[in-house]
Amino acid sequence: MTVASVEPRRLVGTVVAPPSKSYTHRALVAAYLTRGVTRIEGPLDAEDTRRTAEGLRALGARVDLGPGRWVVRPGTGSTRAPVRIECGESGTTLRFLAALAATRRGPVELRGAPGLGRRPIRPLLDALKAAGAVVEPAPAGGPWGLQITGPLVPSSVRLDPTASSQFLSALLLVLPSLAGPSRVRLSASEVSAPYIAATRATLRAFGVRVHRRGASYHVPAPQRYRASGFRVPGDASSAAYFWAGAALSDGDVLVQGVPAGWPQADRAILHVLARAGARVTVSRSGTRVRGGRLRGFAADLTASPDLYPLLGAVAAVTPGTSRLLGAAHVVHKESDRREGTVRLARALGASVRARSDGLEIRGRRPARRLHLTGLHDHRMIMSASVAALAADGRSVLGDATAVEKSYPDYWRAFASLHDGREGVE
Repeated sequence: MTVASVEPRRLVGTVVAPPSKSYTHRALVAAYLTRGVTRIEGPLDAEDTRRTAEGLRALGARVDLGPGRWVVRPGTGSTRAPVRIECGESGTTLRFLAALAATRRGPVELRGAPGLGRRPIRPLLDALKAAGAVVEPAPAGGPWGLQITGPLVPSSVRLDPTASSQFLSALLLVLPSLAGPSRVRLSASEVSAPYIAATRATLRAFGVRVHRRGASYHVPAPQRYRASGFRVPGDASSAAYFWAGAALSDGDVLVQGVPAGWPQADRAILHVLARAGARVTVSRSGTRVRGGRLRGFAADLTASPDLYPLLGAVAAVTPGTSRLLGAAHVVHKESDRREGTVRLARALGASVRARSDGLEIRGRRPARRLHLTGLHDHRMIMSASVAALAADGRSVLGDATAVEKSYPDYWRAFASLHDGREGVE
C-alpha cells in the first residue's frame, strides 16, 4: 500500500479544479440516450467515471476515452442480448446504469465490490419495478450483484428519495426516452437537492426538460436527446479541499475553473468558511480563500453531504465549538462518514459529542498529528490531509491511491500549493 504523509504547513498558490465527477457521469448517460455522436470535453478520468463509461460499452455504445475528450456513439445492436456490467465501488454507476438497464428488453447483470451491496438502492429498484422492470438477484457464482430486465413503460411511480438524490437523478435521466410521459411522486423531501439541479442542468444541455410541480416531477416523453458537445465544469467538491486548507492553515489559495453557472452542492463550503472567519473572494480569475482568525461554526449539510468529513476536519482544528447538522444519509456513503468524521476529529484531539441532529465538535489548535493508515475512503483521506496541515507534526495517513476514485491528481495538486514537495511514500 502506498501511504500518504503530510507535514504541517501553509497552503499557498493557484490550482485549476479538476473536472466534475458528477457532471461526467450525467453527461455519459445522456450521451448514450442520443441518436448521434456526443463529444464530452474535459471529462474527469477517474475510477468511478471509467466504470460508467465501460458500462455504456457493455450496453452497446462505442465510447472512445481520449485524453481530454470522450466520444460516445450510441449502439445499434440487440437490446435483448444478455449484458454484464462491472460497477466496482461506484454507487453512481450502479444507480444510473440500473435505470438505463431497465430500458432494455434483455437481462442486464450489474456486479460490484461487496461494499457496493451495502449502498442504498432499494427505493430506486422499487420505482423501476413499478414502471415495468423485473429486478432479481444476479445469478450465483460471482461478486455481489443484481439483474434487471426491462423495458420500462411510461408510468406514475412513487419514490422515497431520503437515502440518496441519485435515485431521482437516475429516473430523470432515463424517463424522457420512453414512449410516453411519466411522473415521479416523492414521498418525502429529497436530499442533496443541488445534485438534482445538476441533473436538470445536464438534461437542458442535451435539449431535454422535466418539470417539478409540488412533490412531483413530470417528465414529458418521448423527448429527443440532442447530440452535441458537452464541456464538463470544474469540480467544487475537489476545490473544497484546497479552499478549506487555505482557511485553516492561514494560507492563500486561488482555485480556477469552477463556474458559478452550473449547480454544485459543495460550493456551499465557501459560505461556511466565510462565517467561520476566512476571507473569500470571487472574481473572474477564480475563487480565492485566505486564512483568518477562525471560530466555531454551524453548518446544515443535508444538501451537501460530501462536505461532512471535510468540515468535521476543519471543526476539529478550529478553536471553539462547531456543529455539523443534518445529512443523516452520510452513513450510506463509501463508508459511514459520520462515524469516520467522529474518529478523525478525536484523533486530531478534538472533543466530539453526538447529538440527535448531528455532531458537536470542540476543536483544538494545534491538532495532534495523525497516524491513520487504515483509511480507505477517498473523501476521508483527503479530509485528513487537510486537517494535517494544522497538526503538531508529520501525519501518516491511509492508502494514497484511494483518491483515484474521484481525483487521481489530488496529491500533485496538493503538493503544488507549497514551495517544497509533499510526501507520498
